[in-house]
Amino acid sequence: MIRTKRVYDPPSPEDGRRILVDRFWPRGLTKESARLDDWERELAPSDELRRWFAHDPSRFARFRARYRMELLRHRELLADLVISAERGPVTLLFAAKDRRYCNATVLKELVEENLR
Repeated sequence: MIRTKRVYDPPSPEDGRRILVDRFWPRGLTKESARLDDWERELAPSDELRRWFAHDPSRFARFRARYRMELLRHRELLADLVISAERGPVTLLFAAKDRRYCNATVLKELVEENLR
């Protein structure tokens, strides 16, 4: 099982493996309060793509396509994520305010497509 959650939301036992999938550390958050298992910066969108998208919902479809192409360069990390999700709960953490139009939703979708 895989889900997404804002990194600022309180951790819960149901989260399972907690993985931050942003390139930068979230503002105002301590490492202790984040309670991360991993921080996969490589799975975050490139700086160029992130700046272009700027969390504009009207650009999300194009962002989604471009981000999925970027993720193909990290097949091993994606495979590890799929294996983890097959073994137990995985929560992809992100800092964006918009829960719907963010990189974690695209990454979750891609992992779900590859689950058995």
